[in-house]
Amino acid sequence: MSAFPLTPALFGDLMAELPAGVAVVTARGEDGPKGLVVTSLTAYTADPPSILVSVAHSSRCYGTLVAAERFGVHVLRTGQDDVAARFASKADDKFAGLDWTWDEDVPCLDGALAYLRCETSASFVHLDHTVLIGTIADVQRDEQAEPMLYLRRRFAWRVSG
Repeated sequence: MSAFPLTPALFGDLMAELPAGVAVVTARGEDGPKGLVVTSLTAYTADPPSILVSVAHSSRCYGTLVAAERFGVHVLRTGQDDVAARFASKADDKFAGLDWTWDEDVPCLDGALAYLRCETSASFVHLDHTVLIGTIADVQRDEQAEPMLYLRRRFAWRVSG
């Protein structure tokens, strides 16, 4: 191995080698449902169950997510490449044509491997991202589905086992 300066581009290349789960985070905005795809989602505490998600300040729904008292986390399953691509896009209405409902005031997408309705319990800014911590208030899960993975800048890697 050789050492060399770590540039932002090289850092991105290195992180692309780390497999990550894929999720869509949603919240109610002033003009309707908003959401984005994330791979920066992790378990935070077990008691009470909570998750941590990192949201870039450059995201078009950043303001909606950081202002929300509640948000939804949809862990995507294999075969939902189109959903991941849609929520990674800059489309104005990412919910158009999708099956979804309101879960209280949180947009809930149909068909995910798991759905977590979270109460925002803390947030903090670090550089160009805000970290949201959500306490899980409700969960739905499809125990038959396999999770979608993001690796080497591609969705839809399969877990084999």
